[in-house]
Amino acid sequence: MDACTIAAPVAASAAAATGLVRARLIAIRYAAEGIHLYEFAAADGPALPPFSAGAHVDLHLPNGLVRQYSLCNPQHETARYVVGIKRDPASRGGSSYVHDQLKVGTLVSLGAPRNHFALHEQARHTVLIAGGIGVTPIACMAQRLRALGASFELHYSVRRREEAAFLDVLAGPGLHLHVDAEQGGAPLPLRELVARAPQEAHLYCCGPAPMLDAFEAACAGRPAGHVHLERFAAATPSAAEGGFTVQLARSGRSVFVPQGATILDTLRGQGVAVQASCEQGICGSCETRVLAGTPDHRDSLLSDEEKRANQVMMVCCSGSKDPVLVLDL
Repeated sequence: MDACTIAAPVAASAAAATGLVRARLIAIRYAAEGIHLYEFAAADGPALPPFSAGAHVDLHLPNGLVRQYSLCNPQHETARYVVGIKRDPASRGGSSYVHDQLKVGTLVSLGAPRNHFALHEQARHTVLIAGGIGVTPIACMAQRLRALGASFELHYSVRRREEAAFLDVLAGPGLHLHVDAEQGGAPLPLRELVARAPQEAHLYCCGPAPMLDAFEAACAGRPAGHVHLERFAAATPSAAEGGFTVQLARSGRSVFVPQGATILDTLRGQGVAVQASCEQGICGSCETRVLAGTPDHRDSLLSDEEKRANQVMMVCCSGSKDPVLVLDL
């Protein structure tokens, strides 16, 4: 678990050249036990692309990996990006490399900000819920809501107090810190929190999978458009049943997807360049327009309504329910 929206390795050389920004690491700061803040500035200009609360960027590491990290500094800041990264004992190379190898002055490439966890700024009331390192996008949202003078509450859960980050910027009447170790090991009472929220409130949650599952269950009776979450990893396995053909509308090519392979695997094997990063359906970089056919959606980004519309799909993890799927590639 490197950060919210978190990721799988991809060769940096395979990343799309467009949309990348050259940036320099200008500061590393301690945030909490196991968590450091990494601050980046544009290497070739005074400003970085703008972003909104809840957005994340792809960090292209010098060792060839690409990871997604949520931006946690206020969205009005254009001179810097700040991400919070927790060292994961089971790291697949991302967080351990960042903690051990990245030094102030290092040049990296950053993808343009993407936001699949956008804040509804006009909501009458907002409930923010964060677990562990899932606080990174939530911290950005809280700062934005406070700047707007909006009504909100923030429930932040950690196992031990030493693991709580951003308390300096989150401190205020809206913050409710839940420390499991100080509550007899009891987790954050999500069902009660959700039940107390006004029906018109927008609710956001980012954290480990058990928290997100409990949050979804607690919000089952609420309007779908008012419930928002962001996952660390895919909620369902990728579609690898195969047995269908993908037609590429732009090139006129047809590619058969065999059993045991994803659409992305097959396209790459045929030399078709497709932008992708997390390869789990949680970052959105491989979103592709569907021209015909019915996708077998396996991502954790599209809403149920968007999946029913079948206008786009994430080719890294989703498959096809029809013998032929036509994509805008």
